[in-house]
Order: sequence, then structure tokens, then C-alpha cells
Amino acid sequence: MMGSRARLVSLLFAFLLARAAIAAAAGSGSRYLTKDARWMKQRLDHFSPTDHRQFKQRYFEFLDYHRAPGGPIFLRICGESACGGIPNDYLAVLAKKFGAAVVTPEHRYYGKSSPFKRLTTENLRYLSSKQALFDLAVFRQYYQESLNARYNHSGFDNPWFVVGVSYSGALSAWFRLKFPHLTCGSLASSGVVHAVYNYTDFDKQVGESAGPECKAALQETTRLVEQQLLSDSRSVKTLFGAQTLKNDDFLYLLADAESEAFQYGHPDAVCPPLVNAKKNGKNLVETYAQIVKDFYIKEMETPVYSYDQEYLKKTTPNDSSN
Repeated sequence: MMGSRARLVSLLFAFLLARAAIAAAAGSGSRYLTKDARWMKQRLDHFSPTDHRQFKQRYFEFLDYHRAPGGPIFLRICGESACGGIPNDYLAVLAKKFGAAVVTPEHRYYGKSSPFKRLTTENLRYLSSKQALFDLAVFRQYYQESLNARYNHSGFDNPWFVVGVSYSGALSAWFRLKFPHLTCGSLASSGVVHAVYNYTDFDKQVGESAGPECKAALQETTRLVEQQLLSDSRSVKTLFGAQTLKNDDFLYLLADAESEAFQYGHPDAVCPPLVNAKKNGKNLVETYAQIVKDFYIKEMETPVYSYDQEYLKKTTPNDSSN
């Protein structure tokens, strides 16, 4: 049962207007709707007729708002990171409004859903967006059948709506194109469906979003950091708690800290303190170091070691976020 066109239009408009509801969701308590993990067996290679190997894929479900048994299912796609639960965000507001269940499977190779203990080049051959799309299709079938069994239905099909952001947004769009019979629609927020080599427009947009004063303060801070790296690299890295990083890795950390603040809607974590420091003649590098430690490393839970090239080369990384 795919649902009426009017219902789909209502869903789409609700998603477009959802940012007005984010504040309500953010103030509702827990950061997660649920962190209780469930498991299913997933096929390793969807394109081999002879390879029947499987791995355990983690997923999460939230049914508190579900108008059982026929309410919609929001399939939230987890992207290229460990998935520790279902966040309490705008999707929770929409789930409550439309009586929807929210389910989210963890992407293969991330968190606790890796087919292999060692991420060697040979073992990584099954990490692709094509495999991930079929993972979603298999999960969709598996979960629909589990719901039917739970409610003693046979052959029933809830309306499914697929949601993703960035890379998972691209998966959401591709899933709708590849499996139109499995979803009534998809939201592909900032879906990266076109690869661009040497993409500089993102950084340009950060500068525009920052505004003239903040942009100038960020640029001056960058120049000062680069100068101090030449004269006393260990001291300046120590200010940021990143003395173990090589210069390039360190600069990558600093660039990400500012850009992700804008990308995820936290410009006030960067601009006011930095602009005020510049106006009042305070040390810009020390001010920015405090911003990076308090906001990016602590609040956004970004470990410094994740920028270390040597750490990234390990075939058995210790991912404490999973």
C-alpha cells in the first residue's frame, strides 16, 4: 500500500518545513530516541551467485509513535560512520505527526557492522554504495516481514519513506531510483550525487556564511598558525591538544573544526568569540584553540587521533564511537 498522492505531498511539505520543529525536538530531553541495538544477517556480496557469506548488521527501531499496524515507516539511512542509535531530531517530530516508525540500519563496514576484523585492501572490496543500496533493500524486506509477523499480517506492505543526508542523502535518492517499488518517496538532503575533483566551493561558502568580520578573523588565525608551525610547531599544536599530529594532519583538523561548525548550524560557536578577540587585541590562536577543544573535540565528540595518518593506516582501528 503505497499511500495516496495527497499524503505524499503532505509528507514532502512537512520535511521542507521541518526545520521549524527542530528546536522543539532538541529541547525534548534525550539526544537519542533509542540506543537499543538489534541485529540481522546481511549478505556480504549481493552480486555473486556463489558467495553466500553473511555478516551481522546492526540496526535500531523506534515504535513509540507508530500508528500500528498500517502507519508509515521512516527509513533513516546511516552514512559513513558508526551508528549508535536513532537521534532525537526533526525526524522524531515528523514521526509523531504522521504516526510513523523510525528504523535505521548501520552502514556496512562501520561501527559494529563490519564483515571483517581487519580492513585490508582485499577485505574492503565489498565496501561500495552499490552493495549498500542492496543492503537497504534487504533490510527493508526483512523489517517489513518482521512487522507482519509481529502483527499477524500476511503480505502487508507499509508505506516506506527513505531519508538521508550528504552521502546517505545520495543513497536515499539512488534507492528511490533503483527500487521505486520499495518506497513511496525519499528525502535526499544535501545528497552528494555528483563527484567534483578539487572542490573549492565548500570553502568559499564557509567564507560567505561567516561574513566579512569572521572571515577576516579566521584567515588571520590561519596565517598566525602557519607562522607558528614554522617556528615552534610543538607549542602551537599543544595549545589545541594535538601535539601528536603531523603538520598537514593538524591543519586538516583546524580547517574541519571551522567548516563543520557552519555546516551543522553552529556559527556562533566560532564567530563571536573570534571576532571579539580580534577587536579586543586578544591572542587569536589561543582563542581559536579553546573553540576547537570546547566545541569540535568535546561537544562534537571528534577525537584528535582520527586525523592521524598513522591511525588511518591501521587495518584494525580502535573506534570507540561504535
